[in-house]
Amino acid sequence: MPSDLDIARAARLRPPAEIGAALGLDESQLEPYGRYVAKVDLPTGRERRPEARYVVVTSITPTPLGEGKTTTSVGLVQGLGRLGKRACVVLRQPSLGPVFGIKGGAAGAGLSQVLPMEIMNLHLTGDFHAITAAHNLLAAMIDNHLHQGNALRIEPHSITWGRVLDVNDRALRDIVVGLGRKADGVPRQTRFDITAASEIMTILALADSYADLRARLGQIVVGFDTDGVPITAEALRAAGAMAVLLRDALRPNLLQTMEGQPALVHTGPFGNIATGNSSIIADRVALAGSDVVVTEAGFGADLGFERFVNVKCRTSGLRPDAALIVVTVRALKAHSGRHTIIPGRPLPPDLTMNNPADVEAGLPNLAHHLDIVLAAGVTPVIGLNAFPDDHADEFEVIRTFAAARGVRFAVSRHVAGGGEGARELAEAVLAACEDPSDLRFAYELSEPLESKLKALASVYGAVRVDIAPTAFRDLSRFERLGFGGLPVLVAKTHLSVTADPADRTLAATSGWVLPVREVRLAAGAGYVYALTGEITTMPGLGSHPGAEAMDLTDCGEIVGLS
Repeated sequence: MPSDLDIARAARLRPPAEIGAALGLDESQLEPYGRYVAKVDLPTGRERRPEARYVVVTSITPTPLGEGKTTTSVGLVQGLGRLGKRACVVLRQPSLGPVFGIKGGAAGAGLSQVLPMEIMNLHLTGDFHAITAAHNLLAAMIDNHLHQGNALRIEPHSITWGRVLDVNDRALRDIVVGLGRKADGVPRQTRFDITAASEIMTILALADSYADLRARLGQIVVGFDTDGVPITAEALRAAGAMAVLLRDALRPNLLQTMEGQPALVHTGPFGNIATGNSSIIADRVALAGSDVVVTEAGFGADLGFERFVNVKCRTSGLRPDAALIVVTVRALKAHSGRHTIIPGRPLPPDLTMNNPADVEAGLPNLAHHLDIVLAAGVTPVIGLNAFPDDHADEFEVIRTFAAARGVRFAVSRHVAGGGEGARELAEAVLAACEDPSDLRFAYELSEPLESKLKALASVYGAVRVDIAPTAFRDLSRFERLGFGGLPVLVAKTHLSVTADPADRTLAATSGWVLPVREVRLAAGAGYVYALTGEITTMPGLGSHPGAEAMDLTDCGEIVGLS
């Protein structure tokens, strides 16, 4: 099979106006960015179609093999098109960190991709750069305020607002600024996060209008004064300029699938350290012009899906009709604990051999994520992303499991077969959408922050929460300052159901404890988040990052992007 990049380049793309028309948009609501991408106006006056169905895509715990949520989301939309449905896929924009790190690209695979794939993976319409600029503008204004006399009496050690960069750079996790002459600023310790972890990224994902965006930016808390009073971006008179930089970034980006359906790509908060979902605005644009909207939540159901329910749905008021849980045979084998899989190295030869027992041994991971979806009151479908070297006997193990749990199951071959290969999956999802759903949140907003943390720990399967003393003091402080009614988000590893990335099977996770080492306030985004284990907000590059394989030919063509 040709490479993803070769397949993408061979596809015939439709002009943005034609793609927009499929969403009920006329050309006046589109601003072209090049030949095949357009910005979409905010959905003012356009409401969700009463018959529109809303589907969220999640998965089991990720493995180095990849589970294919994005390509399955695209394949599902193409499959729905084969059934005569007007469907739209809504995805996050890839961060350059993973693109140049381990993923190499995040536009799908084979005959189920979002196009133009090179543009989607690299810069797109510049939204990430706008977020980086707005975030760092606020950081610059904080340091300038300190330098100019500190009229707000900001306590330098209390400043929580760092800087961001959309590249994996571990050397910037802890830095000191202001060294040199007096004119060079006030020396203090700070940090860089990756842009996808910026609070501003999540603000864009959750805002529903320019007014909401502006208000949320003003509410950002950057630190505290000497009396412990929060200092906001509004108090620093920075929020207006930040909003100016983000004006265009608030509008979703319109691309297309391989088979010409609309694809809205907008915002990219990480699923393990932020909300892990695309924007509310993009979903609303899609729901106003589609029969079925498919939106993807990052990582497993214990991360992106949990945030989809408890943060995104709570904020937006939107309610999903079904949830697709993506699995692969090889990922379930990986969760069996019987194979050693090292990223970047060839797969163990026995991994692709017919071995239903290994698949069965990995089913507890699938059961864990299925239970999370069921507990939220959303009708699930288990979707198998099939590979050519999979075996029918192994499929039957998963089919039998699904039948025993009373859950729909479908095999999808969208990578090699496009929409036709996803027809069975599309039929199963449509059937699930007709079942009654009753969305349930993991906690009530009126509960104390500590209780919300305990509720989420229960969702993850932990027996208790171990909160470090400093984190507990910050929780108490946030309560006193009036932030106790906010949702809570837990930043934890995506590689395990626990907070330890080395726990690759469920056999060793009984009785595990969720260790909360730090809590931070994201007042503009509207939540409190807890950092657990060794999770970091600035990833590092591996020993052989994807960037090493990328290059530009003499003709100006990109190579090595997959």
